[in-house]
Amino acid sequence: QVQVVESGGGLVQAGGSLRLSCTTSGLTFGDYTLGWFRQAPGKEREAVSCITSDGRRADYADSVKGRFTISRDNAKNTAYLQMNNLKPEDTAMYYCATRFFPFSCSASWRDFGYWGQGTQVTVSS
Repeated sequence: QVQVVESGGGLVQAGGSLRLSCTTSGLTFGDYTLGWFRQAPGKEREAVSCITSDGRRADYADSVKGRFTISRDNAKNTAYLQMNNLKPEDTAMYYCATRFFPFSCSASWRDFGYWGQGTQVTVSS
């Protein structure tokens, strides 16, 4: 059974930091591209960041570039999203998802297969 589990969300003041984790089981973690997405109430799901299976390439949304850093540890079946200098507009449910094509990132949620249940990030002003 494939499982994807996010953790690390919470309530933080603007300017603060959070570190999200994504742990998978039931699949070979190193064979998948990993993406972080977020969705705020009343808004469309948007791509936040993506990292290839070998960790050599990473993409970021313009809105988070310079503030967020994605990484992965394939030996631990875990990916991370370090979020610094958080802003109220970062408030959303954050999701982790896997993509079967291991060396190509995508900003489209439709290109990702297995999804976690999400972890809530709330940033107060």
